[in-house]
Amino acid sequence: MPQPPIRIAIAGALGRMGRQMADAVQGDARLALAARFHRPGIVGEGLVSRDEALSMAEIVIDFTTPAASADLARVCAERGGPALVIGSTGFDAAELAVIADAAKTIAIVRSGSFSLGLNMLVGLVEQAARALDPDDWDVEIVEAHHRHKVDAPSGTALMLGHAAAGGRCIDLKTVARRARDGAIGARPPGEIGFAVLRGGSIVGEHSVSFCTEGELVTLSHAAGDRIMFARGAIAAALWVAGRQPGEYDMRDVLGFGAP
Repeated sequence: MPQPPIRIAIAGALGRMGRQMADAVQGDARLALAARFHRPGIVGEGLVSRDEALSMAEIVIDFTTPAASADLARVCAERGGPALVIGSTGFDAAELAVIADAAKTIAIVRSGSFSLGLNMLVGLVEQAARALDPDDWDVEIVEAHHRHKVDAPSGTALMLGHAAAGGRCIDLKTVARRARDGAIGARPPGEIGFAVLRGGSIVGEHSVSFCTEGELVTLSHAAGDRIMFARGAIAAALWVAGRQPGEYDMRDVLGFGAP
């Protein structure tokens, strides 16, 4: 017999990604849009309270804010479910610790990007960083987003930075340069630099350049429409349904990580 559709709740339902996710879920026969909720006190447009939504869903898809996502993870863990797919970015250490603690009780897929192409780029960056000598090859990451994005560098840019650092077997925190201004001196070997652009309606553009004397290699990805993130989040929701507790990412969903 066919499996019943997986019941999905959408957090941040009135946001750009919340609306995109609701449309995508309703267009997939494997899923059922069980509930939509927004911030406390926000009603109308078919919204329900967070508690009501959690009681109706097997999985919550959440593209909101770091603080809201961390609190949602805590509440879901206290209830024993539902599972979570988190696309928020810009978490601080305390918020990440809350999510990691919640993942001891529920299954959580968290990613800086749900794009299949972008996650392929992450793998290529790690391979290139592993192959190219950090004393000879400089790494620069450039990202561009719309004027409304509030965190910088983007979660995706940080994913790429961690991939480059991982390929070199170092901690990104020890080599990252997030800003340059004034007389800062020569670029030290091994540094991983970040540059940020914000403007207009840019959905998302990321490039990683490996630079040495006489050569430049650039790997890049451009997002043309937010529907790609919605497709990835749906893939994550389908994958995480019924999983054991743990914190997973898109590499797990794509088969590069946990079985």
